[in-house]
Amino acid sequence: MNLTLPIAATAPSYWPFAILAIAVTFIIVAITKLRMHAFLALILAAFLTGFLTPAFNAAALAKLPATMLSDARTNSWIAAVEITALEFGNAAGTIAISIGLASIIGLCLMESGAADKVVRRFLAVFGEKRAGLALLASTYVLSIPIFFDTMFMLMVPLARALALRTGKNYLLYIMAVCCAAVITHTLTVPHPGPLAMVDNLHVDPGLSLLWGLVAGLPPCLICYGLVKWLDHRLRVPLRETPGAALSELAKITQKPEHELPSFGASVAPVLLPIFLISMGSFLKVLADYPPAINALGGPDGFAAISKVALFIGNKNIALLIGTTIGLIVLARQRQITLGTVEELLGPPIATAATIILITAAGGAFGGMLRHAGVGDAIKALAGTYAIDLLLLGWGTAAVLKIAQGSTTVALIAASSILWPMMDPAQNAPLPYHPMYVFLATGFGGLFGSWMNDSGFWVVSKLGGLTEKETLKSWTVLLGAIAVCGLLVVLLASRLLPLN
Repeated sequence: MNLTLPIAATAPSYWPFAILAIAVTFIIVAITKLRMHAFLALILAAFLTGFLTPAFNAAALAKLPATMLSDARTNSWIAAVEITALEFGNAAGTIAISIGLASIIGLCLMESGAADKVVRRFLAVFGEKRAGLALLASTYVLSIPIFFDTMFMLMVPLARALALRTGKNYLLYIMAVCCAAVITHTLTVPHPGPLAMVDNLHVDPGLSLLWGLVAGLPPCLICYGLVKWLDHRLRVPLRETPGAALSELAKITQKPEHELPSFGASVAPVLLPIFLISMGSFLKVLADYPPAINALGGPDGFAAISKVALFIGNKNIALLIGTTIGLIVLARQRQITLGTVEELLGPPIATAATIILITAAGGAFGGMLRHAGVGDAIKALAGTYAIDLLLLGWGTAAVLKIAQGSTTVALIAASSILWPMMDPAQNAPLPYHPMYVFLATGFGGLFGSWMNDSGFWVVSKLGGLTEKETLKSWTVLLGAIAVCGLLVVLLASRLLPLN
């Protein structure tokens, strides 16, 4: 079975690669040297990409408002600015609600004590000797709807408290949290990178969640072994960190059980949206099987069930339901009024707004790269050198990650580039399920985290690690997950192509 792209009939144009290099270099200089905010750097890079694009095709111009169309057709610079704004709006429209709701769920889990409850139950099952494994498992579940930065801030006090109790293995606990949280961050909705990939690659969000969780398990468990080895080789002491005195952290392990919500109430804001999204996707699959339709009341009965299930299984509605439950649990547990709850929502919504702006700017940048012909140029070059599409997706995301630091931006831009090569209307069918491209690209977005990655500094500063320690642990771990994940995807795509 041929797993590579067909050989290109004509030599590829290299100007789009020059545009890509110039734009990425601008982002690196703007963020690392000029200390420019990521949102501004990405928007300016999108404008720059448009200015360097020789011409926009009719399809791109036709999407502009009628009031702008005349000016855009006669002035390519105006076209670049307006198409950037259009791509920004498209990217924001697909992710803004989900990101906002996921931020609120994260707040509810932290403020109500629900996350503490889940972690304690995992510790009760695994035992204190397997505390690192307990942190790995609990983070893998809890981080599904929670951004990495938030999840790390939630779990790092528990990791530090465990280190206080055991007197060892601090790096193991910290990196166990990182190992699980980064995988869900790059492979599962409602995280912004996977959300954008689902949209750009035209794959089902519910199935992407299931595939992401299953595919993420082998790299997670394998790299946990790496984490244990790193903890043995690299001794990291427990240090004081700003705003988190060790004396205060010691109180975490002494909090009475009755002050926490029930286990069912603790996991409901996370697990119920997952169930609803998965149920909607499952019914889409059943629509192709007449026996299942008949078992659910025939065509009319199945249609009625599907209408309701697909509505509540819509990612925004499912997250809204999870958010409602989380807010109820928070209000009851803390015994606070709705007015107080509203005050608590300010910071997470502000954080979500920043993430939405940066993510949408990354979407605009990815869209402008697509309009500049980068995707077509990579497709032609890949065909010339017979590059496997899975390797191409992984490599493109990895290069973008190393260049500009953000996994989310890397996934958005890489998936925007890849879709023209996957579009069944213009290409031969893939020899494997399109979800494998989703997974390979997601894993590629983890490779090469260094000092231009905000996650690097979150782990370093909040975890009390030096820059050198972070490079030797965090950077090595993410690189290992990326490579291990790619190997898992390549193997699975050949043994179980499912196309």
